[in-house]
Amino acid sequence: MGRVSTDTAAMAPASTTIDWPDLPATQQPSWEDPAELAEVLSVLATYPPLVFAGECDALRDRMAQVAAGRAFTLQGGDCAETLADVTGPNIRDRLKTILQMAVVLTYGAGMPIVKVGRMAGQFAKPRSSDVETRDGVTLPSYRGDMVNGFEFTPEARRHDPGRLLRAYHASASTLNLVRGFTGGGLADLRSVHSWNKGFIQGPAQARYEQMAAHIDRAVRFLEASGVADSEEMRRVEFYSAHEALVLDYERPMVRRDHRTGQLYDTSGHFVWVGERTRDLDGAHLDFVSRVRNPIGVKLGPGADRDTVLRIMDKVDPHREPGRLTFVTRMGASTIRDKLPALLTSLGDEAGRVSWVCDPMHGNTFTSPSGHKTRSFEDVVEEVRGFFAAHAEAGTHPGGIHVELTGNDVTECVGGVDPVDLDDLGLRYQTLCDPRLNHQQSLELAFVVAEMLEEAGR
Repeated sequence: MGRVSTDTAAMAPASTTIDWPDLPATQQPSWEDPAELAEVLSVLATYPPLVFAGECDALRDRMAQVAAGRAFTLQGGDCAETLADVTGPNIRDRLKTILQMAVVLTYGAGMPIVKVGRMAGQFAKPRSSDVETRDGVTLPSYRGDMVNGFEFTPEARRHDPGRLLRAYHASASTLNLVRGFTGGGLADLRSVHSWNKGFIQGPAQARYEQMAAHIDRAVRFLEASGVADSEEMRRVEFYSAHEALVLDYERPMVRRDHRTGQLYDTSGHFVWVGERTRDLDGAHLDFVSRVRNPIGVKLGPGADRDTVLRIMDKVDPHREPGRLTFVTRMGASTIRDKLPALLTSLGDEAGRVSWVCDPMHGNTFTSPSGHKTRSFEDVVEEVRGFFAAHAEAGTHPGGIHVELTGNDVTECVGGVDPVDLDDLGLRYQTLCDPRLNHQQSLELAFVVAEMLEEAGR
């Protein structure tokens, strides 16, 4: 995590002094008891911030480098975190996977990698339907552990405001462990590289041996020069991100920085608005326009020039470097048609924000066994289309945004050590969308590193 000086930790609850406008808010829970909700929100507003203004400012500076073409960002983590999976091993393995990917991407990009985890807050998900029916029984859809439980019972599916507090404490525990790991040696470049060498040893990964050998020589050079023994080689900046979906969680977490009087959403460093909730006159874009965090907005294949410019005018009217990131999620079969035209239509405005590729959400399909899945090859193809679009428009491909896990799951098909359609039921663990497993995530990093190396020539 970013380092915090004592003055940046002085942040006062601000949600009770903000007159939030009464705007349409889609994808929100249906709490049954207003009094119970009010009590939970009053408690949440008194809790300490999870992140601090200085850390958010530091990330905004890093994202400004991404927008300027001098850095690349890796955003990765769970589709939807669960309270039961907030354990030391799960957090460690997810963090290790992201750090391993970052080492490979650093080599390919020849520039800093801004590392952002989809973690410590990603406990809610939008759903296509408010209800789910099984065997003639209809109950509320599962909207993530921040709202209700996955078990198909009336008790579990009740929208329970007490879960907002549980999500806060789970996020605090996650951030506490991540801060310990990133400052205590887990992120040491030499250790991370040694993990990657283990990945290369498999016969299917032979194509990546040359790149791994180059990285190995670079690490040995740093060790020989004494640089690898410095504190900077043992620590890493790591930031948290999640979708700012449930406004009853995000609003009470807003704090006012005593230094500047500015508002920050202290639930995470980077928060984004999804494709389903980015209504120009809606509550979600209004919310993120009021806080100083670096902000992301998802764009699907239907996004056009007018919509994008209006989002920029609302969220980033002063075109502040590092303020706004557009995360495109267009699908492997669509991105080469849609994204170049959008970037070109924006002209110089396209270079005032960061552009990141989400190659996951536009490539979901249902297998014959009924499992929701994604093809690794489609994921790679969308990233290739993303790079090609930016090359055509003369803009910077600023990063990737990936749903992944550090565990050996079988949720996405394909890869060099392929998961077949028949394998999906073996270790299909996600409660929402399918994630790349550890091997697939590292393979994606090597593929994207090749793209970055090619783009830099």
